[in-house]
Amino acid sequence: MYQRELSARAGGRHVRRRKSRLPFYAFVLAIIAFVLAFAFPEERPDKPSGQSLPVRTLSGTEDPVLPPVSQGVEPDIPASGPEDSWMLTLVNPWNPLPEDYACTLTSLSNGHSVDERCYPDLQAMLDACREAGLSPVICSSYRTREKQEKLFQNKVERLIAQGYSRENAKTEAAKTVALPGTSEHQLGLAVDIVDRSNQNLDRTQETTAVQQWLMAHSWEYGFILRYPDEKSETTGIIYEPWHYRYVGKEAAEEIYRQGVCLEEYLD
Repeated sequence: MYQRELSARAGGRHVRRRKSRLPFYAFVLAIIAFVLAFAFPEERPDKPSGQSLPVRTLSGTEDPVLPPVSQGVEPDIPASGPEDSWMLTLVNPWNPLPEDYACTLTSLSNGHSVDERCYPDLQAMLDACREAGLSPVICSSYRTREKQEKLFQNKVERLIAQGYSRENAKTEAAKTVALPGTSEHQLGLAVDIVDRSNQNLDRTQETTAVQQWLMAHSWEYGFILRYPDEKSETTGIIYEPWHYRYVGKEAAEEIYRQGVCLEEYLD
């Protein structure tokens, strides 16, 4: 830039004065600030300073807001929650009934009773069986611990009368009558069903029309043949073609399709 020089004399000396360069520097700084403002814009908050973003609350009619799921990754959602665990409670010689287990019973027309939660499906199954022209009869259902104790001791005494020692009698009795505290009947989810034409609790029961129908259709109502043939080592109980246990429709179908027992299904 062109600068004009001024001369003056002061105290006998010749003094050269230059015009101030401050306006020039100010102009240059303004240009630099302008360029930087566009090259590096200031980050602004997503919300006004001092204000909170609105918070969404869930009412009874709204769907919960779930975090996004990565593409190709399935969310880890259990098939059944804790509210369904009662249906799959495992009771066998190695897994006694939980001490705090409790259920609410519903009485049946013949004096028997079951857990009220499985009653609707049990009634539907029996009604369907009767509609097929058959005559199912429930001969055993929920049992108290005292009832189970009495049945077990009676079996022991009968075996002793046949020549068994008391110790051997207890071991043998446990194969057909569960030890108190290990019987599914104490759950209120198990029923013994026989054909009216054959009410013997032995292997001949499997040949009756009622058992043939139940073995083919009980899973549709959430029940399984609890002690299948050739599964005694796994269940701890002999083959019982009359003992049905409620496990819920989803589990019952899988157990039936896979041809496994409850222990194998839960393993």
